[in-house]
Amino acid sequence: MEHRNRRLDMALGLGLAGFVLLPWYRIDEGFYAFRWPAQFPFGAEEAPALVQMAAQGRWWLAVVAALLLAAAAVRFAAPAVSRGRLLVALGAAGMGFLVLQGFAITFGGWSWNIGEALFGPLAIGQPAMGAGAVLAGLAFLFLFSAGLAEQGVMKGDFFVIAAIALLVALVAVFVFYPVLSMFVGSVQDFDGSFEPSGFVRNMQDPAIWSLDCVIGGGRCGVAWRTLWLALMTATGSTVLGLAFALVATRTRFPFKKGLRLLTVLPIITPPFVIGLALILLFGRAGVVTTFLSDLFGVEPGRWLYGLTGIWIAQMLSFTPISFLVLIGVVEGVSPSMEEASQTLRADRWRTFWRVSLPLMKPGLANAFLIGFIESMADFGNPLVLGGSHGVLSTEIFFAVVGAQTDPSRAAVLAIILLCFTLSAFLAQRLWLTGRNFATVTGKGDGGVHPALPRPLAIGVNALVIPWTAFTLVVYGMILVGGFVNTWGLDNSLTFAHFERAFSFAFRDGSIAWTGVAWDSFWTTMMIALVAAPLTAAVGLMTAYLIVRQRFVGRNVFEFALMMSFAIPGTVIGISYIMAFNLPPLEMTGTALILIACFVFRNMPVGVRGGVAAMTQIDASLDEASLTLRASSWRTIRHVVLPLLRPAIVAALVYSFVRAITSISAVVFLVSAKYNMATAYIVGLVENGEYGVAIAYSSMLIVVMLVVIAGFQLAVGERRLRRETRIAAPAVARPMSAETIKEKIA
Repeated sequence: MEHRNRRLDMALGLGLAGFVLLPWYRIDEGFYAFRWPAQFPFGAEEAPALVQMAAQGRWWLAVVAALLLAAAAVRFAAPAVSRGRLLVALGAAGMGFLVLQGFAITFGGWSWNIGEALFGPLAIGQPAMGAGAVLAGLAFLFLFSAGLAEQGVMKGDFFVIAAIALLVALVAVFVFYPVLSMFVGSVQDFDGSFEPSGFVRNMQDPAIWSLDCVIGGGRCGVAWRTLWLALMTATGSTVLGLAFALVATRTRFPFKKGLRLLTVLPIITPPFVIGLALILLFGRAGVVTTFLSDLFGVEPGRWLYGLTGIWIAQMLSFTPISFLVLIGVVEGVSPSMEEASQTLRADRWRTFWRVSLPLMKPGLANAFLIGFIESMADFGNPLVLGGSHGVLSTEIFFAVVGAQTDPSRAAVLAIILLCFTLSAFLAQRLWLTGRNFATVTGKGDGGVHPALPRPLAIGVNALVIPWTAFTLVVYGMILVGGFVNTWGLDNSLTFAHFERAFSFAFRDGSIAWTGVAWDSFWTTMMIALVAAPLTAAVGLMTAYLIVRQRFVGRNVFEFALMMSFAIPGTVIGISYIMAFNLPPLEMTGTALILIACFVFRNMPVGVRGGVAAMTQIDASLDEASLTLRASSWRTIRHVVLPLLRPAIVAALVYSFVRAITSISAVVFLVSAKYNMATAYIVGLVENGEYGVAIAYSSMLIVVMLVVIAGFQLAVGERRLRRETRIAAPAVARPMSAETIKEKIA
């Protein structure tokens, strides 16, 4: 009973702090500027709910106080039999009332006519919710979770219940609410009335669904072009990612560390920079195109601009993601199972095909799914290389910011894209359902991975080495571009671009950051370093709950998580503006909206990587810890997390670099105070300052490599007590008579 009361005391303490000690409403200068204590507690913006209720005339906040007092009464006086039910009711009522009053009352008073009809006009409205309201909402959520725990739900595990409830609330606020706001706006007229004609017209547009490329020799609709591109990219990136993972773990390749570093390079580069490098190589005036044209006397073509060029750029961009997902899965396959296969006289090829590869299926399925969704949602590569061959993401962008703004068309295209990605997710689930892939158990495993079959080893090296060389050439062009005056025109070397972007001086004993890029650089680093650990934590916790816990609506919850990843960043950016530009949650122009966008946009990668890794960890390890009376939180910290280190690194690396290199959502969410690097680079490109843009991108690459190495050192490596060397191919030798006698003896 004592630990139950501690939970309630914590929840009630949060509610009291939110109601009495913190500003209830949003502060224009920002909560973390900490200028509000000067006016606290009687400032119009800075006052807590208690003062807002008594002095400002916001009487509806008394309902929040009454619910908190009722919860305190339940804590001290309610009978044990009914206490859980009362806490659930009070927690649900508190969360529901906060949401209801947030939407019902805005700056000008009642936003719904029914409110004025029931309670009369309001003398004063209310701004968006602030720190106090958010803390009170958390208090009600924890009261709700404590009530469920006292009723024996999830075996009375408060941590698991609270984690599920918190994640559901976060997904509802930062995924469903923005998307729903945009879709509702797509069937509304300018005055807010229902008008679905635009939605219906766009859904029937032949430019989306045409199959002329199959039946008439024309061009197919944008939906089919995007689907075909996503299938090609997902297949190619998964095959290449597996090849890189096998070379890095199962061969004697001499440059494994360099190979691992090289596979990370494409994802730490702004996507349009890879497109520019490909244009410099293979465009009409590119280095390779010009050389071949002079050598063979052929007319330079425009083959790069279209689906082919987009596919090459996406393969460069997304293969490393597949590698990061697959490397831990390939390492996690138990050598003892492979040795058992060879003991039963299976050759190396049969062992790999029938034992090793099937155990990698969770990683392969997740790598394919991520590649498919990444291709669907990609914006930078199609924008640079698409030409007239638009895909869904760019069509959505132009439907929003083009000459003729059409939110209904943007919503229709987003729905189509979402259907494609969720269909891929469902197919993946059906493929993996009912199968067990656990290879990491509590038993000792000191075996050695057998060498790859010789044809397979030759094949993966034949894939990896040319692709590595091609990647080096692309990045060579990127690095050289920062040191030449003008790409393709004046190739004389210069440091002027770096000096303009990152110059500094010493003034009055301190450093003055005089370069034009410093402001956006420091802002980007701050937001990325905050968003990365949050993304990894939320993603891996979600993966743990999905794999290890069984609760009502688990499959729906997992589908909901994929929505933020499946929808293009363009749509995410627009939907965030529509949802968070007005009460009850107003965050536009702040760093918080950028952090929230990055966390919930990139969280599915951590979820999928965590699911793939968790699937390989036998549940008996968790059960043993819980049997020894360890709590779920202690089990996660001391048992699960050490075995998830590859997934943790993948989630940290991916979320950090995507926070820096993301462009599609960022262009809508940045502000003068919080300007991200990619938005600033796009501005440089638009102004024709290509050298400064490439110099800035090169600096970001270097910084990201350093931070990624820091993540690797901080997290460490997973230790499974296995040999790291690769077993040499077994050679059968006849035993001598003496040896046979010794073995018999």
